[in-house]
Amino acid sequence: MTENAIRHLKNILFIDIETVSQKSHFDLLDDRIKKLWLKKASYLQNVDNLSDEEFYLKRASIYAEFGEIICIGIGGIFFDDNLEPTLRVKMISGESEEEILKQFKTIVEKHKAGANLMLCAHNGKEFDFPYICRRMLVNGITLPRILQVSGRKPWEINHLDTLDLWKFGDYKHFTSLDLLACIFGLPECKSEVSGDQINHIYYVEKDMSKIERYCAEDVKVLTQLYMKMNSWPLINETHIEVIL
Repeated sequence: MTENAIRHLKNILFIDIETVSQKSHFDLLDDRIKKLWLKKASYLQNVDNLSDEEFYLKRASIYAEFGEIICIGIGGIFFDDNLEPTLRVKMISGESEEEILKQFKTIVEKHKAGANLMLCAHNGKEFDFPYICRRMLVNGITLPRILQVSGRKPWEINHLDTLDLWKFGDYKHFTSLDLLACIFGLPECKSEVSGDQINHIYYVEKDMSKIERYCAEDVKVLTQLYMKMNSWPLINETHIEVIL
């Protein structure tokens, strides 16, 4: 791996967020937000004819206006004296969304890459990055520089997106992280859950550790995918550390 590649990788944080609906049940919403959700839901496809309660629990977490962040996974690559890379994945979770977002802000602002810091996520430009920004504003948190995109030119925004890299300008095309991992020959995600189960695990099972493990697996797959897409060697599994 070249010095430029190593320098580049040192400046990246690989991220993934997990979100849930803001309430565990539709009936717990106050009347004002309930009406606004029903208006939003009327424009969405409900092919399974789910009830208002079921549809809220299935779809609300996708939208920053009706959902919230419960976990952020952050991965960074470090190199030893022999230039062997190690991926360290840290999970940020807590009692409140505000606490989680403040921790995330502190990490990105104190990163040694400074103004050269880059964030990488799968579908990050459409989901993770704007979702974090919106929830920070709702929680009264000033956006860190890395997330301040208003008025900046595209090449001034240090956001990387593996889905965007795969699209090659085809904006109609969506490919999941799991599918890309498959076609690039990466190992299957070892998590025992899937994204559509997060609401249930959080509100019913109340098993945050299971959600953290799932999020950590996505960060690991995302990082290895980025390595593959740049024709760089994969990080050895023995050199991947997860801090829950």
